[in-house]
Amino acid sequence: MSGTARIGVDVGGTFTDFVLHDPVRKLVATGKRLTTPDDPSEAIIAGVLRLLEETGLAAADLHSIVHGTTLVTNTIIERTGATVGLLTTAGFRDVIEIGRETRYDLYDLYLEAPPTLVPRHRRLEIPERIDVHGATLLPLDEDAVRTAVTRLVTEEKIEALAIAFLHAYHADRHEVRAGAIVAELYPALPVSLSSRVAPEIREFERTSTACANAYVQPLMRRYLDKLEADLAALGFAGRLHVMLSGGGIAAVRDAKEFPIRLIESGPAAG
Repeated sequence: MSGTARIGVDVGGTFTDFVLHDPVRKLVATGKRLTTPDDPSEAIIAGVLRLLEETGLAAADLHSIVHGTTLVTNTIIERTGATVGLLTTAGFRDVIEIGRETRYDLYDLYLEAPPTLVPRHRRLEIPERIDVHGATLLPLDEDAVRTAVTRLVTEEKIEALAIAFLHAYHADRHEVRAGAIVAELYPALPVSLSSRVAPEIREFERTSTACANAYVQPLMRRYLDKLEADLAALGFAGRLHVMLSGGGIAAVRDAKEFPIRLIESGPAAG
């Protein structure tokens, strides 16, 4: 009868809540722990251990653990994410700062816009251009990519990189090649391609989403890596899933690559 129990975990800003359900053994148990902001996995591990003790189960009896988290949300709100750089099409460096006309108070002439996740000095332009039909107007300047990313890593000490070229939602070959160049030079640097993170028309939304993904990616990778290791140390060999903003679930591998999809994970799980 091993591997039939499931645990759901909701990591909030104050409390981390748990529910265990085993339909075969007809078990239902709940728990609550104070969230550990510096390392949310601590509260999760403590809560899982407590549930296992109360029910007499072992970690090997768990089929899966699904959890929602506000970590991505809080990181963006509190501006505690990674130092991010952006490579973008020459002439479109300020897309994320210009934004759109839509704003909180349309008629407030003194309204202050929130600061961008990537300041201007870390947004570098790359000569390249693909038109709306996918035709190459200007080939990718590969040397410019190498120079730009080297500058961002050595001088700006970036921890993650976003790449967003014009019309990449339709033709992503320049983004893919630029990403490959970066991987050759700095294989450990997390890279978010806009054509993979948010393959949609309109450069402001796509670029902003890619930047936000890069902003939270190092933190989420560290968190999920540690959580996986800690659960494995308990003897857990089941599936670990994370709640998505839309209410579905994702494997940890996908959550590490596209953490921005977890921005509403906490509210969706709660």
